[in-house]
Amino acid sequence: MTGWHAADDLVARYTDGSLPEPDAWSLEKHLESCGSCAARASHAARAGAAGPVLAHVRDAVLDTVLHTARNPLPAPSLPTPAVPTPSAPRAARAAGGRLGRIVWAAGPALRGAWTGAVLLVAVGALALAYGGGSDSARPLLLAVAPVVPVAGVALSYGRHADPLYELVATSPSGGLRLLLTRTAAVLAVSVPLLTATGLLLPTVGPRLPQAPMAAAWLLPGLALTLATLALSGYTSCRTGSAVVGGGWLLALAAPVLASGGPGPTATGSGLTERLAQQLSLYFTGAPAQWGWAAGCALCALLLAARRTAYDRLETM
Repeated sequence: MTGWHAADDLVARYTDGSLPEPDAWSLEKHLESCGSCAARASHAARAGAAGPVLAHVRDAVLDTVLHTARNPLPAPSLPTPAVPTPSAPRAARAAGGRLGRIVWAAGPALRGAWTGAVLLVAVGALALAYGGGSDSARPLLLAVAPVVPVAGVALSYGRHADPLYELVATSPSGGLRLLLTRTAAVLAVSVPLLTATGLLLPTVGPRLPQAPMAAAWLLPGLALTLATLALSGYTSCRTGSAVVGGGWLLALAAPVLASGGPGPTATGSGLTERLAQQLSLYFTGAPAQWGWAAGCALCALLLAARRTAYDRLETM
C-alpha cells in the first residue's frame, strides 16, 4: 500500500494527455507501486480515444506471437563468438560513469552557499580562538555543529535547490534514495571539517572544566539530521530543518539564559561557562550518548516505515 490513491479526474487528465508534465511524472512514479491506480489508469486509457489503437496493437502483437509459436523459425547456425576479455579502459569508463552518477546525484549538497557557510563556521571558530584569545570558541562550535548538517539537508533537496527537481524526484532513483544520497554528501563534508576544527581548537582553561570533547557532537548531529529527514516525510525539508534546528537552539539557549541573573556574570565568561555546562549535560557521559543513539534508531525506523511518503513531490 502506498498510503494514497490518485483522484479520478487526475487519472482522466493523465490518460487524455492534458495533465501537466510534472504532475504526470509524479503520477507515473506512483503507478509503479500502486496496482489499484495502475488498473484504473489502464481502464481509462482503453475507454478513451486511444482505446481502438491500443486494441489494434494488442491484436497485432498476439497474432505475431501465436504465428511464431505455430511456425517456429529454424535456428541459424552461427559461429561460436569469442568471449571478450574485459579491458582496462572499459572498466575505467564504467567506474567513471558510476562515480559521475553519484556526484551528479549529490551535486546540490556539494555546491552553493552551504559549503561556504561550513567553511565560515570552521574558520570563524579558529579565528575566535587564536586571533581573539577567547575561551568560547569550542563551546560555540559544539553548539552550532549539530545543526550544520540539518541546514545542509534543507539547502540540498527540494525545488529551490535543484532546477531539475521534478524530473529527478520522479525517476526510479528519486524519493528517499535521492534524499539519503544528498544527506550522505552533506555529512561527508561537515563531519570531518567540523571535527577537525574542534580538535585544532585549544583546550579550555580551568574556568570551563565541563566542556565536552571535540567529537562529542557526532551522535547528536546524526540524530538531529535523521529527525529532520523523518519530519520531512510529513512536511518538507525546509520545514523539517527549521523545526529541528530551531528546537535544538532553543533547548540549548533557554536554560543558559534562564540560569543567569543580572550583573557581570550574565555576560562574557559567565555565559560561556553556562553554555559549556549545558553542552556537557547534553553530550558527556554514556547515558547522554546512548540517548542520542536511541534517537537515531527510532528516526531510522520511522524513515523505513514512511519510505513511500518521499516519492511524492514537495509542495513547499
